[in-house]
Amino acid sequence: HLGDSNRQPFGYWPNDQFDNLERHTHWGIEFVEKYTKFVKERSEIEISYAKQIRNLSKKYQPKKNSREEDEYKYTSCRAFLMTLNELNDYAGQHEVMAEDLTTHIICELTRYIQELKAERKSHFHDGRRAQQHIENSWKQLESSKRRFERDCKEADRAQQYFDKIDADINVTKADVEKARQQAQMKHQVAEDSKNEYLTFLQKFNKEQNAHYHTLIPHIFQKLQEMEEKRIERVGESMKTYAEVDRKVLPIVGKCLDGMTNAAESIEPKMDTKHVVESYKSGFEPPGDVEVEDYSLSMRRTVSESSYLNSQGESKPSRSNSRGKLWPFIKRNKLMSLLASPRQPPPPPPSPGAVHNGPQSPQQPSEPLSHRLNEFMTSKHKMQCLRSLKRGGSGPEDCSHLPPEQRRKKLQAKINDINKEIQKEMDQRDALSKMKDVYIKNPHMGDPNSVDPRLEEICQNIDKLQLDARKYEAWLVEVETRLAEKSDPHRPPSGLYNSQTTTPVNNNCAHVNRESYTEDHSTEHPLKSRSTDFDDDFDYEDPLPTIGTCKSLYPFEGQNEGTISMTEGELLYVIEEDKGDGWTRVRRNEDEEGYVPTSYIKVFFDTNAKGAMTYI
Repeated sequence: HLGDSNRQPFGYWPNDQFDNLERHTHWGIEFVEKYTKFVKERSEIEISYAKQIRNLSKKYQPKKNSREEDEYKYTSCRAFLMTLNELNDYAGQHEVMAEDLTTHIICELTRYIQELKAERKSHFHDGRRAQQHIENSWKQLESSKRRFERDCKEADRAQQYFDKIDADINVTKADVEKARQQAQMKHQVAEDSKNEYLTFLQKFNKEQNAHYHTLIPHIFQKLQEMEEKRIERVGESMKTYAEVDRKVLPIVGKCLDGMTNAAESIEPKMDTKHVVESYKSGFEPPGDVEVEDYSLSMRRTVSESSYLNSQGESKPSRSNSRGKLWPFIKRNKLMSLLASPRQPPPPPPSPGAVHNGPQSPQQPSEPLSHRLNEFMTSKHKMQCLRSLKRGGSGPEDCSHLPPEQRRKKLQAKINDINKEIQKEMDQRDALSKMKDVYIKNPHMGDPNSVDPRLEEICQNIDKLQLDARKYEAWLVEVETRLAEKSDPHRPPSGLYNSQTTTPVNNNCAHVNRESYTEDHSTEHPLKSRSTDFDDDFDYEDPLPTIGTCKSLYPFEGQNEGTISMTEGELLYVIEEDKGDGWTRVRRNEDEEGYVPTSYIKVFFDTNAKGAMTYI
């Protein structure tokens, strides 16, 4: 059986190939479903990838109100933040890709598969029905043919029987007539069967011709068009699959360009400049080391001996001297806090001069009575002292910080106060306008209801302005001192204006004697004022140890607030270096003070909860 000579759908199509075609079209639908599943899994991968990229970007974003925000003043950190933002946009393009794959391929192919299944079912239903019809027509033809053949045989047998009876002379005439009539009737039935057979034959030939030349070719042509459309639709989907990916490439490229620009915006010199500005202390470098004249050692010894003999007592040790000067203070706490060295520490000695011992930092010798009087009359200094002992955040005037850091801290606080003042003023202006509206339109509200809030805001503004003036005064003081330090020819000012700095050399014994005499003379007047202060101070717990240290060089510790040590001695660290080059240590319960950080090797205890230090 052949199809159309111009268009032969699927070549030869006998009935036994109808099932093969049905299996092939079913496989075609399964192929479309498999491709749809592939695109769906790719879309899920894109969504998962975009989600992971977004989570990664969010994970490394700076948290609000955290120290990480301060790090983003550096160009490298800002470049990293820009990279994270670009990465977030990059993840968004993968989400767009997944959405386009779902919309333009998955949904379309899913709907098309349903239409394809319905169309295929319709075509094969028509084909099965046509095939069933031609089979029924063939059965009718075969049935009429067998009936015609049977009737012809019966007519032949009736004719033979009639001829036999007619030739027999012994048969009656009635039997012959009966046999003749029987033969005629059989011939008539055979003739009718023949006509019926011819009719069914003509009908079958006509239907068969229509079946194999019109109906079946039309069905097969529809199936072929369905297959061509299916294949074409899959090709279009594959093209769309590539276009969806290509569509986001320009924006992805812009994201990558943004990452490149972020990397190129990094400026190492600017970052290091920020580091210098952030941690600049403002301290002056140490001065030149004084000459030590060992030729005067004998005379110094004689002078000391004669002096001690004239006094009628032996030279008191460092701890004994302190004990006599301050009998009402325990554990040498006040001495170390009042005389806390804030000048640069001496540099480490050269290897050749280690055995001679370094000199303690130069410090003006001021009568301790003056310093104690100022300390006793200043309430906020007492509070600052306690905050330092207890490891607090430091005094309000930030005096525990190095000069440059203190200036920056004060300036930041002034800026914050100014912002608060501006915010309160904006609220005051808004409430004033509301009150005016209420006065002009009493039905909108009571003007007197605004007065309590206005009064509260005015009080807040006055308090903030007072705080601002206080911090501005401290800032002027710090800036004045920094300006004095930057100008070496300018005379010093401040607390030690009237004092003279005595170089630490062979005449140090004379200086100590003067300091001892002067302090001893003020001992009795101070005793009467020390009772209340002593009670407040003694009940506080000593600073906890935060580690240990080993001295690398000997240190005499002749200035107030320092402590002497020998080479290789082990001491307890109770307060780490705050940026000024000095570390506070303790030898025992009664001796503690400051030593140069460069003279010791510190071993911090990671489990100790000591005083917090803010540099």
